[in-house]
Amino acid sequence: MSHAASTSSAPPALPAGLIGLLALLTAIAPLATDMYLPAFPAMSSDLQTTASTVQLTLTTFLLGLAIGQLVIGPLSDQWGRRGLLLAGTALCALAGVACALTPSADFLIVARFLQGFGGAAGVVLSRAVLTDRSSGPTTAKLFSLLMLIGGVAPVIAPLVGGVLSAGLGWRGVFWVLGALSGLMLLGIVAAVPETLPPQRRRAGGLRTLADDTRSVLRNRAYLGYTLSFAFSMAAMFAYIAASPFVLQNMLGLSELAYSAAFAVNALGLMIVSGLNAALVTRHGAPRLLAVGVRVLMVLAALLLADITLLRLPLWPTLLLFFALVSSLGLIFGNAASLATSEVRQMAGTGSAILGALQFSLAAAVSPLVGLAGEHSALPMGVTVLVAASLALLFHTALLRAGQARAINA
Repeated sequence: MSHAASTSSAPPALPAGLIGLLALLTAIAPLATDMYLPAFPAMSSDLQTTASTVQLTLTTFLLGLAIGQLVIGPLSDQWGRRGLLLAGTALCALAGVACALTPSADFLIVARFLQGFGGAAGVVLSRAVLTDRSSGPTTAKLFSLLMLIGGVAPVIAPLVGGVLSAGLGWRGVFWVLGALSGLMLLGIVAAVPETLPPQRRRAGGLRTLADDTRSVLRNRAYLGYTLSFAFSMAAMFAYIAASPFVLQNMLGLSELAYSAAFAVNALGLMIVSGLNAALVTRHGAPRLLAVGVRVLMVLAALLLADITLLRLPLWPTLLLFFALVSSLGLIFGNAASLATSEVRQMAGTGSAILGALQFSLAAAVSPLVGLAGEHSALPMGVTVLVAASLALLFHTALLRAGQARAINA
């Protein structure tokens, strides 16, 4: 099909209000991740468990996000987006209530998995909806705006979480998360249309799902963008999982001071995402992505790994955390939009694989940063550096291979 034909048959653009709602749906995941981080030490004491077990509740949530996207994304290519978005968000709300009522750490681990599985619908289908309704630089700009609007979530989440855990206890954090998911459910009912009409859906059941998955995974450009995105996210989650213990236990910050530092870093991510949205039309998503991966993130990761070998001075640590997180503003929106654009006819499947890999790697690195206990930052520094280096490797190698294949085709 020609570009002109595909453009003329495309649905009308999404209104700004709906883009905002999609950003909030995407923000459920960072909210459910970040709001309870300041309460990690208190949860460990209250549930009479170890720091590693508390970190496991983050791991199982991320696993739920990964598996949920692998299920929901491909199914949405066959069944449509809206119904699955409603069902997943309802599950996320109910699981948030279960987390608030948990009688034990083991119960909380299971409830967090279900919360992640349900929350996966908002993450994977928001990207698919945008891909259904946009193309080219417009997609990259919308994905960056998604990051910008959704970036409010990690900015306010640790601050709100610190206040809630101090005033209501850590259970109050989960009550709030359940209520927010319920509000998102009402928003979907009122404002989110079906963006994949029946004539554009994939038919054929499980065999088509398997064929689509193989087709997506054979696209080297898609893999290059996806792996650079996923390993960049792994670097960020190594920071997320370790930062409560690094900044509070090792550097002596209070819960509120930690929340403020975390929020400043998230604000940096939000500002750079906004700059990316402003620059992407002129400079192009591939070039901005290359700057983020090949220069800014790798340099910050290298310097951060270096200072973990020292006595971890406070201000250099805070500055490098800020630089690392801010660099991701040039990576996430560009890499995600470029990846899903490579497999536009299977946007749900492409978004699912990207998201599942993203959160699987995040789940894998989260326990690694605590291997040396609560008073060593070295595992975090090594994990961040390895993840950033792998993002650089896959971005460079697979994209070059994909370009060479396209030239020789």
